[in-house]
Amino acid sequence: MKKKLEKLRKNIDHIDKKLLELISNRGTLAKEIGLLKGDGVVYKPEREAQVISKLVKENKGPLSNDSVVNIYKAIISNCRALEKKLAISFLGPSGTFSEEATIKHFGENVKSIPTNSIDEVFNNVQSEKVHYGVVPIENSTEGGISRTLDLLLMKDLKICGEITLPVHHCLISKSKDLKKIKNIYAHGQSLAQCHDWIANNLPNAEKITVLSNAEGAKIASKDRHSAAIASARAASIFKLNILQNHIEDEPNNTTRFLILSDQEIEPSGNDKTSIVVATKNKPGAIVGLIDPFASRKVSLTKLESRPSKIGMWEYVFFIDVDGHREDAKVKLCLTDIEKKSSFMKFLGSYPKN
Repeated sequence: MKKKLEKLRKNIDHIDKKLLELISNRGTLAKEIGLLKGDGVVYKPEREAQVISKLVKENKGPLSNDSVVNIYKAIISNCRALEKKLAISFLGPSGTFSEEATIKHFGENVKSIPTNSIDEVFNNVQSEKVHYGVVPIENSTEGGISRTLDLLLMKDLKICGEITLPVHHCLISKSKDLKKIKNIYAHGQSLAQCHDWIANNLPNAEKITVLSNAEGAKIASKDRHSAAIASARAASIFKLNILQNHIEDEPNNTTRFLILSDQEIEPSGNDKTSIVVATKNKPGAIVGLIDPFASRKVSLTKLESRPSKIGMWEYVFFIDVDGHREDAKVKLCLTDIEKKSSFMKFLGSYPKN
């Protein structure tokens, strides 16, 4: 058994050496591509989506598809950094789910720029202080993030990608005793997502809304009678105890994030298109918006209304559909929508997560 184990380990060592050589070769090629591009765009989400999709299709195990995706995203991130280190803005401070989404998509080898608000993320991208911004757009239990939707309408930025992140909330504190908790700090959405757990376990605690869960963790780190709803990562960053894991009311709680930039993305072969439209105030107006997609069998994946903030009881509609704006069917749909609506804004076509 000992000899067999040594042989297997030698084989692994040999494979690791070859892997390192191949990864180094990949890095060299990435640097050459960076030199050819000069000051051109480094991050091409459609290309990276195609690479990952191809690898998943070719995966024969024993590693799961998720494992393959995680490994190659790390390789791609580090090779991309050899071309240029990207600056990414997200809702901070460090320890938020926005930061986790950023790391999940772009990897660790980026320049992270946390902000105090979603507005600041948009402003950083628009003023070219950063290359990309990551913002939450909707949660599976609480719905759309109002401020993000409003800013998508107001600002001249494009969506160039999306990230879906399973959200598992922890109750974290300096204290190790749940009974000593008098205040709970968290973002409003997180408090809502953990409403039942709080009602059953800490019914007398004061719920205090803050700008982000990480900000709540920062406050809780200074008071033994306070706790925060945040991630396990935030507990580690602020050196807090996890009093309880998975306190979200819905076990499948997921948040979708958008990647913002000023670039338009080419088709990847598996894309999504987002638009925002306003209709004329007449009977059947909403049906008129949906019909072009239904008649051409283009799947409509999201339809959400928001007050237009221009006139009382006037609304705009955020629409997501399967496909890229360059796809023949989607192109025809968008042409029809533009004719039928009083206003249409193209928000972006980008690879589906």
